[in-house]
Amino acid sequence: MGRLSIVIADRHPVVLLGLRNLLEAHSDFKIVASCSDGTSCIEALRNLRPNIAIVDAALAGLPGLELLSVANSEKIHTRLVFFAASEQERELLGSSAINGHSVLLKEVMPDVLLQALRQIAEHCEVSPRSPKKAPLLQGPGSEDALTMLTDRERQIIRLVSEGLSNKAIGRRLNISDGTIKVHLHHVFQKLQVSNRTALAALAIAPAGTAKVPASKKGRRRLRRS
Repeated sequence: MGRLSIVIADRHPVVLLGLRNLLEAHSDFKIVASCSDGTSCIEALRNLRPNIAIVDAALAGLPGLELLSVANSEKIHTRLVFFAASEQERELLGSSAINGHSVLLKEVMPDVLLQALRQIAEHCEVSPRSPKKAPLLQGPGSEDALTMLTDRERQIIRLVSEGLSNKAIGRRLNISDGTIKVHLHHVFQKLQVSNRTALAALAIAPAGTAKVPASKKGRRRLRRS
C-alpha cells in the first residue's frame, strides 16, 4: 500500500500543528495541504484530490455540512474525517456524514485516530481518483459478531472510542471500575480484539464497514456515522 495523502483543516493553529506532528511521524501518511478555513480546504480537495481530509466541523467560511454538500455535489471522492468539538456537533454531522465519511470527537486518542485512518485506507484505493467501495468486514469484528453485544457493552465501546478511561466511563455510567473491566473482557472475547485501540477503531469505522450498533434506548444519543 502506498502513502496516504491527507489534507488537514482546522481553525486552531495548535490543532493543525498537533496533527502535522502526529502524522508526519509515520511514514504511511503524507500531508499535502494544511488549511485554516473552509474555502482553502475545498480548493485543496478540488486540486489535490487527497485520499483523506481531516476537517474541523466548524471551519470558518465553509462549515462541515456545507463542505460535505459541496464535496458530494462535485463528486470529490476524498474520505472526510470530521473533527467535532462536542456531542451536539457530532450528532448534527453524524446524520449526514455518509458514503464513507466519519465523525470523531476532537478528544479522540492519537493512536485511535491513526488506526482509524489506516482502517479507512484498507477499504479504498490509495489512488485518490479511483476510490473503491468499502466492503463489509468479515470474520472477527463483523456485523454478526457485533450483534452479540449487550446494550451496556455497546455504551462502553462508544465511550472507549471517545478516549475515556475506565474511571471516566464508570463515572459517566455510574458503575464501578471493576464492572467496566468485566464488560471489556467480555467484549474483547466476543469481538476477538486484544486492546482498547483496536476496539475504538472498530467503533468508529467509516460508513460501509462494520460498526457497533447503538442500544435501542440510546440509539439517538449515541448515533454516529
